[in-house]
Formats: sequence, structure tokens, C-alpha cells
Amino acid sequence: MSTSRSVLVIGGGAAGSAATILLRRAGITVDLIEAKDDWNTTAGSGITLQGNALRVLRELGVWDQVEKSGFGFGSVGITTPDGTVLHFADDLRTGGDDLPATVGMQRPALQRILIDAVRASGAAVRLGVRATSLDQSADGPGVTVRFSDGGERRYDLVIGADGLASATRASIGITDRPEPTGMAIWRIAAPRPAGVTRTDLAYGGPAYIAGYCPTGEDTLYAYVVEANRDRASIPPASYADEMRGLARHYGGFWPEITAHITDPQKVNYTWFDRLLVEGSWHRGRVVLVGDAVHCCPPTLAQGAALSLEDAWVLAQLLTATDTWDDALFRTYYERRIARVRPVVEASVQIGQWQLDGVRDADVPGLMGRTMALLRELP
Repeated sequence: MSTSRSVLVIGGGAAGSAATILLRRAGITVDLIEAKDDWNTTAGSGITLQGNALRVLRELGVWDQVEKSGFGFGSVGITTPDGTVLHFADDLRTGGDDLPATVGMQRPALQRILIDAVRASGAAVRLGVRATSLDQSADGPGVTVRFSDGGERRYDLVIGADGLASATRASIGITDRPEPTGMAIWRIAAPRPAGVTRTDLAYGGPAYIAGYCPTGEDTLYAYVVEANRDRASIPPASYADEMRGLARHYGGFWPEITAHITDPQKVNYTWFDRLLVEGSWHRGRVVLVGDAVHCCPPTLAQGAALSLEDAWVLAQLLTATDTWDDALFRTYYERRIARVRPVVEASVQIGQWQLDGVRDADVPGLMGRTMALLRELP
């Protein structure tokens, strides 16, 4: 294919970074803009990366760094609130047998790894910059973009990877917006007790779920899921007290973890949302990836994985042909929606069963069936 094409990527998270790295590898000119000056290197506690996410990270050439920075494991435990282990099961290796089933890592560490790969790719990066308008009215295919710093440029393609509150999605007339599912999550990064070598999930007690995931030799992230509350009624200064008040009811390793829930600035509170844009993920030469078109509760830990897969599939299609047209973007959508929809629906269903108090729900069966689909290449 011709490599004289130019692409603007809006958003420097996992999906935007992955798309940038893969398109630059093919020799395509890529500009990346990110609204946050710190490029998201300070936000977030931890992230769970299952095998299908690791498969894409290996394709990006960053698997060695991820492996060294994270904590790989292959099982999940189910406990009572007092910490008694009821059951544990091996995780399915959705990335293939040559990759771990799961790697937990600190979210800022993953972001820094991707940033280094983007910069090494030769992409032009501008931080603290937004796209203020996308104009496709000029003759011929392409998009004229105006920027918040006063600049303007025409591109052959714009990729909107600007997340759940995507301004790109709204600017091209897609009116879908994320909807709350009724649950919320408290998260914190903390020191890892030596005995924590996998994810354990406690069901029951004052919260729906209390869980943790090892993220390194000395770190983990812990989380507690409850019904969502009016965020305006919870002062940020009380975040540590709120999370600690829930976590103190759990046993096992939780008392050691709870002792470190002291700084409200290190506690994150987020509602669970659902979004699945149906019909198409593009308008003309603007196409969306990642959370801009789909998101779901982290009950299957697939948010980052699906976003990375979006970027991988789109880059494969774009670099295989000179014809960037509606048919190509329709192919992208059809490949992705068939894979994303069952994950979104299953993730929401698992949470809804808990909200409804359904005690005989086949959660393991639904998880197993959904994860089995993800072992196949996207």
C-alpha cells in the first residue's frame, strides 16, 4: 500500500497508542494528540490484562517490558467475606498457551511503556491539545482538523480514541452515551502481602464484591464494588474513610490491605457504565476505537483488551489496502461488534444478577462461555 497517507489519532490511551504504533510501523504518517498534559501517567491504580490483551501487546513489541513490570498468574479464587477459600479455578489462556492467562500491573506503568513505544515509533505527539472541529466538507476524501492551540491540518483519516466521554463521537453525530449500570467501584494501589499470588474475589458482606489483583513484586490493587451513590454526596476528602469502612468487614489478606487505605487522594471512585454503539463506528473518514464506542463493567476484565484489539484490527485493515472507504470501515465494525457485543452483554448481566440478588445465576458458566470466544483471533 501507499505510505504517503496521514492519520490523526485523538487520545493517547491504550487504543490510541496501539493504533499509532502499528500504523507508524507500516510507514504511515501519524500525529497523536492527547488532551492531558501528563499523558495519563498519574491516573489509575491497577489493571488486569488477560491473555487476549497480552497478545496485542506482544504484537506492539512491548510484551517483554509488560512481563517485567507486571505480575503474571493463572488462577482466580472465590472466598467468603472472612477470607475462607471456597473454590479456585485456572483461568483460560485467551492469548494462547505461550502467554500467561493474566498479568496484573500498575496502570501508570503500562501507560509509560506504551508512551515510550509511541515516541520510539516516530509519531508526532502534542500534549494538552484537543481537536476543536472536524471538517469533511472539502472536495475529496479527508478531514480538516482545527486544534485548540490554533493549528490546522488536513488528514486522510482521523481515529477517535478519546475514551468514554469522547468528543469525537459526539462531533460526528453519534448520539449514544454511556449509561450507568447501578454499580460503583472503589480502587486503591497498596503493598502486596506475600501470600497474594492471584486474584481473589469475596462475594457477600457489605459490598457486592471485594477483590484484589497482584500488580508487581511488591504491589497490588484492591477494589470494593457497591451500588452506586450520588457522587456529589461523597466528598473526595472522605474517599479513604468510605473505602476502608467497606473493606474492614473482609478477612484473609484484607486487614493487611485495609491498613494502607489512609490517603483519600490515592482512592478512586468510579461508577460502572455501559456503552455499545450499534450500526457503524465511523462517519466518512473519522473512525472510533475503544471506549469511545464500547465499555462495560470490569466483571470480565476485558475493557483494555477489547480496546487494544480494536486498534489491532483497524490497523490490519488500513495497512492492507490503499482503499480507505466505507466498505473497509464496515468490515472493521462487523468484525469487532460480533466479538465486543457478547462481552459487553455478559459483563452487564453478571452485575445485574448481583443487583437483583439472583442466587442461582450461572456466573461461572457465562464467564467460561464468553472467555472461550476470546481465545480466537479477533
